[in-house]
Amino acid sequence: MSRSDPEEEQRGALAQGYRNADLSLEQLWTRYFALGGNLDLVDVEAFLTGLMPLPAAERDMLAHAVNERLDELRSQRRVPYSRVLRQRRPSTGPLAALVQLVEGSRSAPPERLAALAAQAGRSMGLDVAVHLVDHEQRLLHRLSTSGRPEKTPTPVEGTLPGRVFQTVRVLPSEGDPPRLWLPLLDGTDRLGVVEIGVISPGDLYDPVLREQCLWLTSMLGHLVAAMAPYGDDLERARRARPRSPSAELIWQQLPPLTASTGAFVLAGMVEPCYEAGGDAFDYALSEHRVSLAVLDAMGHGLPAALLASAALAGYRSARRDGRSLYDQARVIDQVVAGCFPGSAFATGVLAELDVATGRLRYVSAGHPAPLLLRDGKVVKELHRGRRLPFGLGSAVLTIGEEVLQPGDWLVLYTDGVTEARDPSGAWFGEARLIEYLRRAAAADQPPPETVRRLTQAVLAHQRGVLQDDASILLASWGRDRAV
Repeated sequence: MSRSDPEEEQRGALAQGYRNADLSLEQLWTRYFALGGNLDLVDVEAFLTGLMPLPAAERDMLAHAVNERLDELRSQRRVPYSRVLRQRRPSTGPLAALVQLVEGSRSAPPERLAALAAQAGRSMGLDVAVHLVDHEQRLLHRLSTSGRPEKTPTPVEGTLPGRVFQTVRVLPSEGDPPRLWLPLLDGTDRLGVVEIGVISPGDLYDPVLREQCLWLTSMLGHLVAAMAPYGDDLERARRARPRSPSAELIWQQLPPLTASTGAFVLAGMVEPCYEAGGDAFDYALSEHRVSLAVLDAMGHGLPAALLASAALAGYRSARRDGRSLYDQARVIDQVVAGCFPGSAFATGVLAELDVATGRLRYVSAGHPAPLLLRDGKVVKELHRGRRLPFGLGSAVLTIGEEVLQPGDWLVLYTDGVTEARDPSGAWFGEARLIEYLRRAAAADQPPPETVRRLTQAVLAHQRGVLQDDASILLASWGRDRAV
């Protein structure tokens, strides 16, 4: 087989570089394999000696392995300076892209984010587009450089971009043009995906380019979260339809839907996200302690949203003041009884987990008992720490305790999950909930995707129209894992 002159020149340069790199053939192959190379040692040797050609992507990975070694040798022979010499501002490459994003976002309105991303991509020779997921996590909306979503969204189910969102993995698309799809995250909170057009199919498998694209998308994820509160355009892009005032109030109180400290992962959701009124959840993460809360206020619509928001404010006030679980419950009682006279109440669960030991302390105020999953099975319903709903007072307040084991799942939910009814009147039910969780855990499905699929299963059971809010907060403790 004949080869073009550029290919032969690269082979010759590779062979010469390999001779200068002070590497055995086995050491070169090990470096090449670590970069993602697919050929065996015999094939690499045959290429270096001119006996067989290699695809461009494999040649480039070999070149990268050799160049890394040559850089190591060169740095060992350099004469040191008396001080650190810093580089001037870069004009191209990943650092230039990050600098452009940071500086451009300081005074840009939120709708300019897509244009800033495209400009940063050009510094790296890439075409960059941002796709935001809607609040139901069903559709991905591509932002145009004008800041508004384009007309036809991409479904999360059954598409390559949707699979990237669900699995939080980088995936290639060898179309025309070739594209990389990367998850768009703020920390571990899934906000959408980023579409990156590259020059050639070989770029899709370049490990260095992938790493640089991850830097870029990480910065974009943080900027989406940071810039969104300053305007309505990014928020509007995530809405499939208008949101009721009660849902608007509740969603303004919610923390990010997913969070992680490495050994602890949690994910939550409130449905219906455009009509919700009385459900809310909250959490606080630290190195040593995790605090969790789920609340379900009586009633519907805006009155229920006001009650839930007041209860949530009382909880946060006491928790942030460093007060005990007992005092947090008492403050919620005082807020509900003082601001909503009569028989107003909210059910809920408050919990605190010691991250080092797995010791869980909790209060359950007239609420469905939390579920404890271990090794993919529900091993216990946590029935201790029972008391009257918040706002109705309680002469005796006890604190329930449990010790979690590594890998355990803790599930807090509202009765809207189990009491969702299909047209025949059949409830979703606790048995169906437990079976769903069992299958998700057996499939090693991470908490964020489990919560997304579970809430959509509840909606589907009631044909998309819930008669009551349905909320879930799922926490996994004890193993560092991808979310």
